[in-house]
Amino acid sequence: MKALVPIANGTEEMEAVIIIDMLRRAGVDVIVAGDGNVVTCSRGVRIVPDCQMEDLSDDENFDAIILPGGSQGVQNFIENAQLEHMLQRHRERKGVIGAVCAAPVVLHELNMLARTTVITSHPSVAESLKGYAYTLERVAQDGKLITSRGAGTAFEFSLAIIRMMVDEATASRVAGDIVLYE
Repeated sequence: MKALVPIANGTEEMEAVIIIDMLRRAGVDVIVAGDGNVVTCSRGVRIVPDCQMEDLSDDENFDAIILPGGSQGVQNFIENAQLEHMLQRHRERKGVIGAVCAAPVVLHELNMLARTTVITSHPSVAESLKGYAYTLERVAQDGKLITSRGAGTAFEFSLAIIRMMVDEATASRVAGDIVLYE
């Protein structure tokens, strides 16, 4: 299993790191692609990505593309033509797509959602997503799309992705390993 986690200047660092860490604990090969050699996240944390977005080949396939939030990072995602192309191809291949916090707005802006799509997001962007089947659930799943509310739901979000990509036993093991539930 292989997942792409793009990050951009302004990405919410907690979400990015929790997603990357949890998926790697589950044995998923996670590629972190940034919009530069070093990405400065929303709270000033700097992350060194595995590669730059522009270094990814057009024919590279992933089982999942997971978008962390952060308002400036999301705006940078929307403006990234290569990421748009990769997301559109990935959706056509019916791959898993995850978006947390403000990141569901990327899918909205790229016209990748049907009006009946069950979706959730950070409350700050809920108004822009009201045309969908919006829910206040902490994690929402609609087919191969998983969305979540924010940094405080990143563990649950990551476990939902692990359940979909790997299996329930692995998600339970990872949750136990980090003492998420007792």
